[in-house]
Amino acid sequence: MYDSDDIRDKPSQLSRFFHSVNVLSQHYLDRLAPYTTTRWTIALTFIFIFCLRIILLQGFYIITYAMFIHLLALFLTFLTPLIDPALALDEEEEGPTLPTKNTLNDSDEFRPFMRRLPEFKFWESAMKTTAIAFCCTFFDFLDIPVFWPILVVYFVALTLWSFKQQIKHMIKYRYIPFNIGKPRRQSKDSRVNRHWKM
Repeated sequence: MYDSDDIRDKPSQLSRFFHSVNVLSQHYLDRLAPYTTTRWTIALTFIFIFCLRIILLQGFYIITYAMFIHLLALFLTFLTPLIDPALALDEEEEGPTLPTKNTLNDSDEFRPFMRRLPEFKFWESAMKTTAIAFCCTFFDFLDIPVFWPILVVYFVALTLWSFKQQIKHMIKYRYIPFNIGKPRRQSKDSRVNRHWKM
């Protein structure tokens, strides 16, 4: 009744092409993943080339502003913990709970900082954002005339305010958004020696 060569069962050539491009790009992304310094050097170079293009064209300031606002939002999400301590504390205040082994030893246990946006995804999103903004500079209708110093002042003010809020949040909930390494226990002797050296 049904033909085995039904056209609905076969993917189109266009979908096969996009699938092969996706597989190839994922292969190169996976190979580039361990090289953090190389990836960020590429990203910063790409952003520098974009800024150079904007300076040479003397336009597309709205596109540039939108790109940097998005990069700022990505960076703030990168600095934010996966589980917001403000929400976690609200949930704990619902009622008393019995102490468990984990709650008793929280200060002794090393817990790495878990980000809301992992570093690789941050880099990948930054590259996509810059690529989209770079492509937008090839379309003249996106060059909206604007007085660019106002955008710069507004961006700097927004950045300072955002970082102030983030630092207040970090101080209030006592977390550092970078893993410095597993803390080492100090013996009593090393503490006493350090005390006497002071």
